[in-house]
Amino acid sequence: MQLLGISLNNFRNYSNEVIRFSDGLNIVSGNNASGKTNLVEAIYYAGLGKSPRTSKDKELIKWEKDSAFITIKLQKKYRSHIIEIMIDKQGKKRIAIDKIPVRKISELIGILNVVYFSPDELDIIKESPVERRKFLDISLSQQKKLYFNNLVRYNKIISQRNKLIKNNRDIKIIKDNLPIWDSQLSRVGASIIKDRYEFVEKLSVITKNEHDMLTQGKENLYISYESKIKNDSLQEMEKQISVLLKESYDKDINLGYTTIGSHRDDLSIKINDIDVRKFGSQGQKRTTALSLKLAEVKLFTELGEKPILILDDVLSELDEYRQSALLKVVSEVQTFLTCTNFDGEYNNKIIIDKGSVVK
Repeated sequence: MQLLGISLNNFRNYSNEVIRFSDGLNIVSGNNASGKTNLVEAIYYAGLGKSPRTSKDKELIKWEKDSAFITIKLQKKYRSHIIEIMIDKQGKKRIAIDKIPVRKISELIGILNVVYFSPDELDIIKESPVERRKFLDISLSQQKKLYFNNLVRYNKIISQRNKLIKNNRDIKIIKDNLPIWDSQLSRVGASIIKDRYEFVEKLSVITKNEHDMLTQGKENLYISYESKIKNDSLQEMEKQISVLLKESYDKDINLGYTTIGSHRDDLSIKINDIDVRKFGSQGQKRTTALSLKLAEVKLFTELGEKPILILDDVLSELDEYRQSALLKVVSEVQTFLTCTNFDGEYNNKIIIDKGSVVK
């Protein structure tokens, strides 16, 4: 997969820019606050229909403008695509793929696959399980449309179930109605957890190899999916969820939310039997995060289509050895690296100044 170019109109601090890209390493350079991150944010947005920096789409519109536009041209193995997105000041977006309007985000996701790496991503190991589930969900959603659709459905069911528990004071009414939501939650939840088990199993092998390379074989990294639901057939997993949901009725009602399901799961991450999430050093956590991202790139490639790799101001956070390991991947996929300066080899250099391309 290769991005050929992007057009930005009133997006963040860009007024009207058309930028062409090369394969391999594209350096996006400039002073702080010049618009480097805004450019790669637009690429990410075209792939996933959301920003990695804000949940409010209207914040993406240039100050005192009514709308923002992103147009991206890309070439995949067997065909090319044009992605067009318009965001209005109410925060609503309209998306077209190859000039055909799409109504669901699921129709966009998977067209442009993106692996995003920023200083915040380095903290994925030490932060809460929410961040690790987010990592799984973003990667899996790009690889499998059904997963994304199930995730959307699951979140709606959880929201309704929690609303029933929290807003109703009659415990009998709550317990009489919970089975309605539980049957749906068990079915969709089993599918999500099954996909995660299979994904993590593949990812863990590649991640271990990447970590061996980064640590020169001095540490053994083990990653597994952590859930109260054991990996089994979909039917058996659905039964497990159903039983656990029923057993947790009193606890859920007391706490006011659902305590069982894929929204409570996590990634178990260990180095030499030590839980890195809790007891790993800062260096171990960063190396593990880097290993995960490198493995994600390779897993996408193994599935048949290379992703776009975005490295947003991460080199300054890594030592020379880890920088070198990360940049080795650059030769394998089209990469966008934001930085204030770069001394290595590259295919294309884009210099940004106050939302304009100066070179």
